[in-house]
Amino acid sequence: MSDAKKTIPIHAQPAADDQLGILARRRIEAEIIKPIYDILKRDYGTQRAQAVIAEAVEGEAIRAGKQFAQAEPDGTGIESFIALQVLWEKDDALDVEVLRADPDHYDYDVKRCSYAQMYHEMGLGEIGHLLSCARDSLFISGYDPRIRLTRTSTVMQGGARCDFRYEMLDRGTAREHND
Repeated sequence: MSDAKKTIPIHAQPAADDQLGILARRRIEAEIIKPIYDILKRDYGTQRAQAVIAEAVEGEAIRAGKQFAQAEPDGTGIESFIALQVLWEKDDALDVEVLRADPDHYDYDVKRCSYAQMYHEMGLGEIGHLLSCARDSLFISGYDPRIRLTRTSTVMQGGARCDFRYEMLDRGTAREHND
C-alpha cells in the first residue's frame, strides 16, 4: 500500500452528518493562523499581516470551490450549491432565513453567525472577515463562475445580518467539472 495521501471526492465521502462541518474546520484553521498572524503583525504591521492572510485565504477558497465542483457528479449550479449548505450550517453555526431558492437564485439572510462569534472570542475579530466572509465570493467563483454572489452586509463586520444573494448568470449547460 502506498504512503501517498489520497484525495477522496466530496460525493464519495461519508454523509454530511459524518463530515466535519465548516465551523469546526474554521476553528482548527484559526488556532493555527492566530500565532502566525500575531507574529506577522509584530514584525510587519497590521496592514501587511492582513494582506498576507487575505492572499493565502484567497487561493485556498478558490481551490476549495474547484475541489467541490469536481466532486459534483451531475455538474455544478445553484441547485448543487444549495445542497452543500448543510456543511456551513452544521453544528448550529448559522441562523438562516431562506428567501428564494430556485435554479437561478439562492437568496438568504444569516441572522446569527457562530463564525463571527468564534473569531471574536479567539481574538481574531479584526480578520474574521478575511478568514470566512471573504471566502464566499471566491469559493463560488471556483465552484461555478456562472454564479455571482452579491452581499452588502455581514454580521462579522457589525451588520444585523449577512445578505447572501446568489444568481446564475448563464444557465447554459451544467458543467461537469471545473478546470
